[in-house]
Amino acid sequence: MSNSHDPALLAKAETLVEALPYLQRYAGRTFVVKYGGHAMGDPDLAHDFAEDVVLMKAVGINPVVVHGGGPQIGAMLKKLGVESRFVDGLRVTDKATAEVAEMVLSGAINKEIVRWIAGAGGKALGISGKDGGLVTARKVQRTTRDPGSQIEQVVDLGFVGEPQTVDAKVIKTISDAGMIPVIAPIAVGEDGETYNINADTMAGAIAAALGAARLFLLTDVSGVLDKNKQLLTDLRPADIEKLQQDGTISGGMIPKLETCVHAVEAGCEAAVVLDGRVPHAMLLEIFTSRGAGTLIRA
Repeated sequence: MSNSHDPALLAKAETLVEALPYLQRYAGRTFVVKYGGHAMGDPDLAHDFAEDVVLMKAVGINPVVVHGGGPQIGAMLKKLGVESRFVDGLRVTDKATAEVAEMVLSGAINKEIVRWIAGAGGKALGISGKDGGLVTARKVQRTTRDPGSQIEQVVDLGFVGEPQTVDAKVIKTISDAGMIPVIAPIAVGEDGETYNINADTMAGAIAAALGAARLFLLTDVSGVLDKNKQLLTDLRPADIEKLQQDGTISGGMIPKLETCVHAVEAGCEAAVVLDGRVPHAMLLEIFTSRGAGTLIRA
């Protein structure tokens, strides 16, 4: 008896056929993926992530990886006995902290991701915003309200920056050479100082500069949930504003969605908040009609 009617094999063929229109739509396009959170610390998920990125590259999509590393920086600061100060939940980055952050981000984490991608059969090149003048940073200005007097005061977060300019040529050169850029969120300011940049912000700026088809923010939640904890699959900037006002979205999700809105308003086609804890979440989002997260478009 031939196994041509094996249901499992037929299901595999169906899956590939379902993927076809998406493969055609995205061939030659750029996808920026912000990789962080717990997906980074779990070897099985890291392996799945690397496979997804290599598969994208193999079918003609240009993946660009931007990674964070907050927990790892925190652990290394503790190990080295460097004290951290926080203002409104934001770490104040002094000179010593900035040096440790660069060491952990551009060193350990960046090369670890490059190694995972190599293990999955891809070629990755690890850089930071410093390399090839990829990103110029400017110092972040933040204000806080004094709880007593309600007077706004400027907070100095030290060497925390945001992207001022992005030179997409550097990334294009790496992608055109058949490699996957893996980018650490560190950049130099016009003052010559090294700045640490929030990885979501870095990924958003890079996605906008590249005119990416998608910005994926891999997180530790299943996406944006409504009041009944149901996944909201499609959002516009106006919807996000409403959800913020009525308290449906709060905490760490607010800056993530602000990043998505900035990116789609500045040239990225759509941004997706995805659960990095789900195996192959990116492939489900790209190649199936069901999708797997919350899609934000202008």
